[in-house]
Amino acid sequence: MNLSRKRPHLNLHIQVPEPVEIPQCIPINPLILPRQEVECVSDLEKLQILGSGNGGTVYRVRHKQSSKVYALKVIRGGATDQVRQEIEILRRMDSPNTVRCHAIFEEAFGDISILMEYVEAGSLDVLAKKVGSFSETLVANIAYQSLKGLDYLHSKSIVHRDIKPSNLLVTREMKVKIADFGVSKIITGSENSCNGFVGTCAYMSPEKFNSHGKDFDLFLGDVWSLGLTLMELYIGHYPYVKPGQKAADNPALMWEICLEEPPCMPKDASEDFKDFIECCLQKDWTKRWTVEKLLSHPFIISARQNDFGIGRTIGTKTDNSVLSDLVSVR
Repeated sequence: MNLSRKRPHLNLHIQVPEPVEIPQCIPINPLILPRQEVECVSDLEKLQILGSGNGGTVYRVRHKQSSKVYALKVIRGGATDQVRQEIEILRRMDSPNTVRCHAIFEEAFGDISILMEYVEAGSLDVLAKKVGSFSETLVANIAYQSLKGLDYLHSKSIVHRDIKPSNLLVTREMKVKIADFGVSKIITGSENSCNGFVGTCAYMSPEKFNSHGKDFDLFLGDVWSLGLTLMELYIGHYPYVKPGQKAADNPALMWEICLEEPPCMPKDASEDFKDFIECCLQKDWTKRWTVEKLLSHPFIISARQNDFGIGRTIGTKTDNSVLSDLVSVR
């Protein structure tokens, strides 16, 4: 008998829409943060599109009065439950390792505009495409700062659910800030494993694909995603594909994550680094280390001793001139 499973569709492509004008705003009181720094979105000048996806379009904008530069996320279609959740998360955050929210506006016709901190050097995804693979020292620093951000979020009962290189932003001094809370969730009471199949499939942990209604720890899904991200930064390509290839746009990738052993670190990595990644990429989520425990790992302890400035943390596996050019242009 020929048995086959129906595999869910996997779509990792994001199309960028045509630029649109920033709408005039009519603030709705329940969505406004205390002491907003910008009174209305019409006070902002649109400079360029930074990115776009299902969650909305992000612009680089300038405040006309102060000339200060921000990032503005415009969400079309009104305040859905998930958008309200994102807004509530942004209201709660106050950490140097998460992007800061400066103002939130709701338009008369339903669109939401979220004014956020502009992180000038962009995402680690963009940075990696410019410099290739990162040194182990730099990855350790990125790991430490990312874990500090996740530790803060998890302490507030917030699970990110979409950690990946494009959602980790860096300043010119390589300060890491977790961004994009479009699919994040505040966990309440005994709730922990609902709606696990959320995020970017390539960075989802195995239990999200194969839960079949079983309970699992959503917070540990963030750990898997971070481990895969850090490995990608070090080896210079997505770990489940060969160099030069992109993550497969089909269900085969999900089956590989679920059924195959996690990818292995290269031989030139230190033993501490290899062990750290192994602690993150445990297929059995009950054996995966928590963020709090990972902060005490020897690989992370060594990173605390290092300066996070670009000139000191970039090693032989990256090009200092390319990185300097990148952050000076942004």
